[in-house]
Amino acid sequence: MPNALIPLSPAGRQHARQLADALEITPTGILTSAFLRTRETSEPFCQRWSMRPGVHGLLHEFSILDPVLIEGMDLAARRPLTQAYWDEADPDKRMGENAETFREFADRVMRFQGEMDALPDGTLLFTHGMWLAFLVWRLQGADARIDRAGMRAFRRFQLALPMPNCAVYVVEQPPGGAWAARATAFPQAPEERAG
Repeated sequence: MPNALIPLSPAGRQHARQLADALEITPTGILTSAFLRTRETSEPFCQRWSMRPGVHGLLHEFSILDPVLIEGMDLAARRPLTQAYWDEADPDKRMGENAETFREFADRVMRFQGEMDALPDGTLLFTHGMWLAFLVWRLQGADARIDRAGMRAFRRFQLALPMPNCAVYVVEQPPGGAWAARATAFPQAPEERAG
């Protein structure tokens, strides 16, 4: 199904409830991507604070493959297509009409980065792993050249970055300083907590 319409699994819903209980932040605002699973992940936290999230058009995940190209394929069948995409590392390659190029994805995250100074302190973002990895990569000072070498460098970074579902990263800017990101918590799966 289209990436934007994939719902949370039952385990994902459990993680979202655990996250809502564990987050120790009084939010000034809540932003999600337009993707269904980020809105569903935010629901328990929004209910806890009686707040409605805003949808931000730049927060959605990288759509590498057009859903039409992968219709009926399971993860194992899709994996070679994704691997070939990253191996080729062409930042302008579009894998179908409803897919995004790496250059478009990178530009979208960098545009959000340019808006961060205007966000109120205490804004909570519900976004996606690859999106957040690109932001963290940029905040760590990576040379975000949008060429084959830069795309490959980002992919190596992204694959090495701890990013389980419901991972929590704090992005902050000290007075007069530069924005920085740090991981704060990686929630355990329900089966891990039970034991």
